Amino acid sequence: MPTSVAPEAPGDERGALLAYLDAQRGGLRRAVRGLTREQATSTPTASALSVAGLLKHCAQGEEGWLRTMTGAPLDFGDEAETARYEAGFALTEDETVEDMLAYYEKVAARTEEAARALPSLDETFHLPDAPWAAGGPRTWRWALLHLIEETARHAGHADVIRETIDGKGAFDLVAEEQGITWDA
Repeated sequence: MPTSVAPEAPGDERGALLAYLDAQRGGLRRAVRGLTREQATSTPTASALSVAGLLKHCAQGEEGWLRTMTGAPLDFGDEAETARYEAGFALTEDETVEDMLAYYEKVAARTEEAARALPSLDETFHLPDAPWAAGGPRTWRWALLHLIEETARHAGHADVIRETIDGKGAFDLVAEEQGITWDA
C-alpha cells in the first residue's frame, strides 16, 4: 500500500530523511483518524498506551529532540522534564486529539525548517548523558534517523492499538485516507 513517501531527488538525502520521518508521522495521524476522544484515549491492550497518548508523546519527543539539536540545554535529571515526559503519554482533560494533531504539525514544520537550514547533515549538537545512553556529539543525520526509528516504533504501537479498537489496520487507514475501496 503506497504512502506519501516519494523517491528522493538524486542526492537529496535530507529530503529523503524528512520524507520518511513524515511518512512515519502519517501512521500516527492515521491511527487517530475517525476515532472519538474516548476511543483515542482508550488503552485496550495489555499496554498502558493509547493512540492519542502516542501521538502526544511523539510530538513532545520530537520537540525535545529539536530543542537539543538546536542547542537548548537538556537535563535528564530535571524534575520538570521528567514530569513532562511521564505526563506525555496521555491527554489531559483540556487537550484534544485535534490539539495534538495541530501541535505535531507545528513541531514537524519546525523540524523541517531547521534541518533544511543546515549547511550539512554532518552538523553536530551535544547530546547530554542520559540514564540509557552516553552523551556526546551527534550529527543531525543521526538525529533524523533516530526520530524516524522512534516514530516508526510508536506508529507500530498505535497501529496495533487502533486495530484492537475497531479492526482497522494501517493498510485500511491508508486506503481510507486515499479514498481507495477494497473489492469484496
